[in-house]
Amino acid sequence: GELEERWGWGRGWWKTGLPLYAIAPSFSTQINGSAVQARSSLQLHFRELKETVIRLLDERSASLLQELNKMEEESIRPLDDCQKLIEHGVNTAEELLQEGEIAVLGDTAEEKLGNFTKKALQIQLDSLPEVPSLVEVACLSVQLDDSFLGFVKERISTHGAIASRAPVQIEELTERPGGILVRWCKDDEDFVPQEYRLQLCKNSAGHFEDAYTGADTEFVVLHVDPNVCYTFRVCARGEGRREWSPWSVPQAALTTLSAHEWITGCEGFSLSSRRDMALRNNSPTCGVLYSKEPTYTSGQTLTFRMEAAGMPDKRDSIGVCVEAQNGCDSLQRDKAVCISPNGAVFVNGKEMTNQLPCVSTGSSVTFDMDVVNFGSTFNDASCFKLRVIISSGNREVVFDWLLDQPCEALYFGCSFVYPGWKVLVF
Repeated sequence: GELEERWGWGRGWWKTGLPLYAIAPSFSTQINGSAVQARSSLQLHFRELKETVIRLLDERSASLLQELNKMEEESIRPLDDCQKLIEHGVNTAEELLQEGEIAVLGDTAEEKLGNFTKKALQIQLDSLPEVPSLVEVACLSVQLDDSFLGFVKERISTHGAIASRAPVQIEELTERPGGILVRWCKDDEDFVPQEYRLQLCKNSAGHFEDAYTGADTEFVVLHVDPNVCYTFRVCARGEGRREWSPWSVPQAALTTLSAHEWITGCEGFSLSSRRDMALRNNSPTCGVLYSKEPTYTSGQTLTFRMEAAGMPDKRDSIGVCVEAQNGCDSLQRDKAVCISPNGAVFVNGKEMTNQLPCVSTGSSVTFDMDVVNFGSTFNDASCFKLRVIISSGNREVVFDWLLDQPCEALYFGCSFVYPGWKVLVF
């Protein structure tokens, strides 16, 4: 209790059943390894931040200087033109004055004076550009926000934080057929999460990829290879924040279960390349699409997710059965348990009183089954029962399904009268 209170070991080491000396080295490895990684990330981040800030400041300074030079050139150009005009007028007046002096002193003074007079009348010596006042002439300056430096200092002083533990941690990894169920939870009571981000890495390659982003605290990662190790980590974004929290402690898991597959060759359905998604096509043939093999066993969770919905019919069905009986148009029959899109639940062809919410696009229907034995032996056919839980939306139906013989695995199936329905199974 003292250790738990002092060090926050809410999931105490004693729950592992191992002595402290046996697992203490792994604790040290995690602490030291995470410190090395955090130190490297910290140094890299601030080095890149420093280089980026310097580059941006240099670019802004160059841009402002370029703008200043352009404005200086544009402001001085009219004054230069005015000065040239005045100098031209002065030079013209000097030339005319020299000609007048020559005309007065020369032998042909009368003729030259006449030419001088005509030329003088053609030149407007009293026409000069108006000289602007100082307030009318540009006076270049630069405007700089004095509070900017203080703002930058404040942001830098609060940028980044060191945490001993992430606010969210992975609490459960469960194998699913062709997938892994990942559940996580808050590890900090004061942290208010807005959304979560889950990543995975195959074979500890070091390259993590996004698997999920949203508000849920669990996600089934599909399309994973059986018997291949995957490493998961999760982080969260706090309420009103833009940055993500530190990553949780990475957790590794694998699945030994092959992915569920629909059987090929059913004329009324088109399958995806992985054969885990079935689309009711426009074929007039209406029948039940079964799984390739009886792969659903007790103790597992079977999920149907509706990727698209068509027009419903009372004969439509999604569920499990003991045998794949060809020629049936629905799972609403003997030795089968199913749900119709309107939420009705059928057991051995009979509709139950309890009803689930209607199935629509985005809905998920889950089946959970466990063996219930009341007889003297497991193979006693008169007492073989399965405890069935069917969940949809925020409701569930629980009942015992009596079978006339023991069954190790079940088929799953679906049937739709009208096209447009698309079902993903996992």
